[in-house]
Amino acid sequence: MKPYRATLFQNLVLRNSPAPKPSLNSNHLIDAHIVKTGFNPNTCRSNFQVNNFLERGDLVHAHQVFDQMPAKNTISLNMMISGHLKFGKLSKARELFDGMVERTAVSWTILIGGYLQSNQSKEAFRLYADMRRGGIEPDYVTLVTLLSGFGELETKNVIVQIHTHVIKLGYEYNLMVCNSLVDAYCKTHCLYLASQLFKHMLNKDTVTFNSLMTGYSNEGLNEEAIELFLELHNSGIKPSDFTFAALLSAAVGLDDTKFGQQVHGFVLKTNFVWNVFVGNALLDYYSKHDQVDEVGKLFYEMPELDGISYNVVITSYAWNGQFKESFDLFRKLQFTRFDRRQFPFATLLSIATSSLNLRMGRQIHCQAITVGANFESRVENALVDMYAKCNGDKEAQKIFDNIACKSTVPWTAMISAYVQKGKHEEGINVFSDMRRTGVPADQATFASILRACANLASISLGRQLHSLLIRSGFMSNVYSGSALLDTYAKCGCMTDAIKSFGEMPERNSVSWNALISAYAQNGNVDGTLNSFQQMIQSGYKPDSVSFLSVLSACSHCGFVEEALWHFNSMTQIYEVTPKREHYTSMVDVLCRNGRFDEAEKLMTEMPFEPSEIMWSSVLNSCRIHKNHELAKKAADRLFNMEDLRDAAPYINMSNIYAVAGQWDNVAKVKKAMRDRGVRKVPAYSWVEIKHQTHVFSANDKSHPEMKKILRKINALSKEMEKKGYKPDTTCALHDVDEVIKIESLKYHSERFAIAFALMNTPDGSPIVVMKNLRACTDCHAAIKVISQIVEREIIVRDSSRFHHFKDGVCSCGDYW
Repeated sequence: MKPYRATLFQNLVLRNSPAPKPSLNSNHLIDAHIVKTGFNPNTCRSNFQVNNFLERGDLVHAHQVFDQMPAKNTISLNMMISGHLKFGKLSKARELFDGMVERTAVSWTILIGGYLQSNQSKEAFRLYADMRRGGIEPDYVTLVTLLSGFGELETKNVIVQIHTHVIKLGYEYNLMVCNSLVDAYCKTHCLYLASQLFKHMLNKDTVTFNSLMTGYSNEGLNEEAIELFLELHNSGIKPSDFTFAALLSAAVGLDDTKFGQQVHGFVLKTNFVWNVFVGNALLDYYSKHDQVDEVGKLFYEMPELDGISYNVVITSYAWNGQFKESFDLFRKLQFTRFDRRQFPFATLLSIATSSLNLRMGRQIHCQAITVGANFESRVENALVDMYAKCNGDKEAQKIFDNIACKSTVPWTAMISAYVQKGKHEEGINVFSDMRRTGVPADQATFASILRACANLASISLGRQLHSLLIRSGFMSNVYSGSALLDTYAKCGCMTDAIKSFGEMPERNSVSWNALISAYAQNGNVDGTLNSFQQMIQSGYKPDSVSFLSVLSACSHCGFVEEALWHFNSMTQIYEVTPKREHYTSMVDVLCRNGRFDEAEKLMTEMPFEPSEIMWSSVLNSCRIHKNHELAKKAADRLFNMEDLRDAAPYINMSNIYAVAGQWDNVAKVKKAMRDRGVRKVPAYSWVEIKHQTHVFSANDKSHPEMKKILRKINALSKEMEKKGYKPDTTCALHDVDEVIKIESLKYHSERFAIAFALMNTPDGSPIVVMKNLRACTDCHAAIKVISQIVEREIIVRDSSRFHHFKDGVCSCGDYW
């Protein structure tokens, strides 16, 4: 209904002054009007002068003439109120209105329209109520003005009240009024009332159909919108540009590319392709179907372009990862005359975020500041996201703090940035602040905060978030549900993870991948392979993520032939191109089985250079299988990498020499670490007891209950000896006395955590312990015996996977 508002104020003035608009020198026309109407000659002449200045956009001179008028009438005041509203001076317009002795329906309607243009619909409706109480009867223009300004924030009751007045005033058959009512009902999500009114309208035009079609497509009723278009076509009413925009919006919702192409053909047939509004709708349709080639082709064929055309194409290129094309087109946009404030700064900032290019992001920020677009909400949100994820923490915080009215988006951007950087506790703190301010979380917020919860392995927080998800109504969202499943799996709670999957009302490839990954992480290769097959049987095609989980599970359990079959099936059956991660998994599964020749052959045939992770995997397997020759080769490759900062290769090589008793070589490796500035990450374990996390590190005895913990460890050691446990001193890689080695093994961080949990949890309940590094073979053997002694399930998540210890057996089958 916006076309009626564009020329609203001129139309309102002319209802009381239907004469033509002469220039200042057209005295003969003014005099003719004076004779015809009997108006005061001076007042009439001044009114025309005021109107002439206002049409030129000269409010200053219009006000000068108005102020000097010896006698003003209602037309004079209506024109000046309209003029002030045109220049955004609502308070001045209200001041003139309040000072009027006599107000007509035109006066009231002009001011109502002014408040609606300022998004003050409640005040507009209050004015309408005052108008009715004052005995002024609104005409159809008043009703159209009032209805056309209402949006989503209005309630159904307000529209129904106005509808009642429409009937009482006898305008129920006025086409413009009925069109405005249909539009208002659609905007307030009252589609049933809109459709009922539509059915009972005796006369309909294009605007009627467009309003209801837009309402249907906005509510996802795309088939109904298309049926309405067919009804319009069959009725002989000619479509407009708004018709095609609504139709293409419905086509996007249907996700039917062929139908969209049919609409494109009809646009060509009806000669609407020249219309930039329709062209932009087509661009938007193709971009949302990832048909970037069609987007580019249509863009360069369009006879007329505007800023929106450029924005859609720039964004389409960015969505498809074509960053160069996106920036090239942005440079062309900069040389146009289109409104620079409407440039796609948010899209360009998202490119800087994706490429972690802080310098680029700052340049875009400067351009946004130059044209005053930096305070647009989408740009502010994109700036927070860019700075937060590109290590511009201070800038992100500053922009975030200066956002006057924060929506869910900037809060989520801050949370997501912290979580991506591994600052999980900080992310949770921001989420708590968000909750305190009353800003609701959305599915993206829950996905980020659940990821933080999963990495911290905080099952109590995970259950709280589960409850909040249910109360917020996002449990039906597949992405939130998948994130919850992943959280339970990473906390070692596979029963809850499987239950979450079973309760999902809808599933997609993301939720299936989450289930497959959950089984793989917890060392259940049968569950991994079964869920993989169930995914295929459910009609979903496995992707690179699905295969990575399967190969990882096979690697951890020694299923070499199964891994080879699935790896080959990627290209031969499912047309999925293996990535570096898939080759890394295959090298790992072969090396773990001692099939080093096959692993080396695969590394020479793959289309990538072997990565740091791949050589580290080879080195670790060489340590297990005592392949010293290949170990030295892998170590040389790793030590010659310029960007190597991980201490694991040095530690593995040091361990190989230590087991062989080559302490001089151990010293050389440690010196190489120091010279390069590489430091070993300290091992630590943590356990959550009564909603509180307790952290332990090896040989650190600072915990307030350490005396009790040591007594518990010593008591367990005696029981373990009775069960036949013998310490594996090869895991104590120090050149010290054998007794000292045995004693040091007792004080590894995971044993502290297990002893503390045994003291502070009910008998028979499972224990979940997390560790930042891999557990040593001696701790693995010790925990198996402890699980048998205490008759409890002990779940340990190390940096590689989960180990479920129960009755003296580990879920990994000692293959890890």
